[in-house]
Amino acid sequence: MSPEFQVLIGGTAVLRALHRRPACPRISTVGGVIPICQDAHRRHPLRRGLQPWHEAPPSSLAPGPAAQEVTRPAGGPSPPRCGVPDPPDGPSARNRQKRFVLSGGRWEKTELTYRILRFPWQLVREQVRQTVAEALQVWSEVTPLTFTEVHEGHADITIDFTRYWHGDNLPFDGPGGILAHAFFPKTHREGDVHFDYDETWTIGDNQGTDLLQVAAHEFGHVLGLQHTTAAKALMSPFYTFRYPLSLSPDDRRGIQHLYGRPRPAPTSRPPALGPQAGVDTNEIAPLEPEAPPDACEVSFDAVSTIRGELFFFKAGFVWRLRGGRLQPGYPALASRHWQGLPSPVDAAFEDAQGHIWFFQGAQYWVYDGEKPVLGPAPLSELGLLGAPVHAALVWGPEKNKIYFFCGGDYWRFHPSTRRVDSPVPRRVTDWRGVPSEIDAAFQDADGYAYFLRGRLYWKFDPVKVKALEGFPRLVGPDFFGCTEAANTFR
Repeated sequence: MSPEFQVLIGGTAVLRALHRRPACPRISTVGGVIPICQDAHRRHPLRRGLQPWHEAPPSSLAPGPAAQEVTRPAGGPSPPRCGVPDPPDGPSARNRQKRFVLSGGRWEKTELTYRILRFPWQLVREQVRQTVAEALQVWSEVTPLTFTEVHEGHADITIDFTRYWHGDNLPFDGPGGILAHAFFPKTHREGDVHFDYDETWTIGDNQGTDLLQVAAHEFGHVLGLQHTTAAKALMSPFYTFRYPLSLSPDDRRGIQHLYGRPRPAPTSRPPALGPQAGVDTNEIAPLEPEAPPDACEVSFDAVSTIRGELFFFKAGFVWRLRGGRLQPGYPALASRHWQGLPSPVDAAFEDAQGHIWFFQGAQYWVYDGEKPVLGPAPLSELGLLGAPVHAALVWGPEKNKIYFFCGGDYWRFHPSTRRVDSPVPRRVTDWRGVPSEIDAAFQDADGYAYFLRGRLYWKFDPVKVKALEGFPRLVGPDFFGCTEAANTFR
């Protein structure tokens, strides 16, 4: 089953999941047998499905790559798409250079507020807040629009996770089927965005319904955009899991047609550091005059995957990588995200509940997103007696194993009990091919572990349970695009 965006009459955009049509004319469901092979011009959605939306069609042996685009096989059935019919003769000649479609309305102001009324049960609230902010930032980066979250009272954009009948004559239908809908500007419920509470909401993976991509699409509708026929556009009716999330040229032209380009930054403002200097991302303030270290020349204090992004820490500064790219405005002071965080940190990790742990010397701190909830607290509370934490690794396909490293030793840690298995450590030699002393460690989305020491890193295979051949390599060229001599380490 693959999700599909559908626009309904009445100024509402709806995200709907449809079954692919298999070769046989019927499928079996809990309620019986449903015929699904219909005339190509009269495809109707099945309200319920037994398969997750990311599952391969019956003719496939396995799901395709996450970033694979939906294609139209020659002579075969069309892939699921929006229920809004195309123009009879396709886009007219004069529209071929402007495929974006407008709803007919726009906001008459550029400073908008938003409020989240209820949250999905699968995700930590701070994860949802950050994801919503990132989905809105996709649009604010290319327009003069700004979005500010409020926690009470009126908001221009109201976001809710709700179930079944919820008062707008567009009821949800449980898992599958309709996933979300949004109301356009200048309609009777402008600014309302509703997500089906019963979906399996995820962030940054294709094991459910990805909140970031759905939210960004729905916010496009809230701002006045309809669907587009342009390929790979965020506002396309065809949903494809693709990271990192970005606007296509068609999306950008559409939203800038409504609201214009971003306002130039004040001339007195110091330029932001990073690969896209000067771009106002509405994310962090510019750095103080104090210069950060050069990522090409340093050994990092800590590295951690946080909210699906990679954070490198050094001397009070943090570098933020999304999809392998350094984000605008970075490096930045780590205290901009986590007030009260010590400088420098020795290690960091994010647990399964979304809490972020930091370590320095004999103490540790815990944050819920950017909000401090614990610390400084002594490491002795965790069962570590006299040993600092030099690196922390979240490990395993379920990311439920956490290991602390110090010198040539390591411990298994359980966040649920906040204790290590035993105060007596094991030897790092259990991790074949990894140096005995490491500075930082993290796991990528494919399950590989990375161990850093100095300016070098080792990549660790979870299947063969040993470091891959060809390592160590230099951190700078591989992660930050530094122009250094080719790796010759063996």
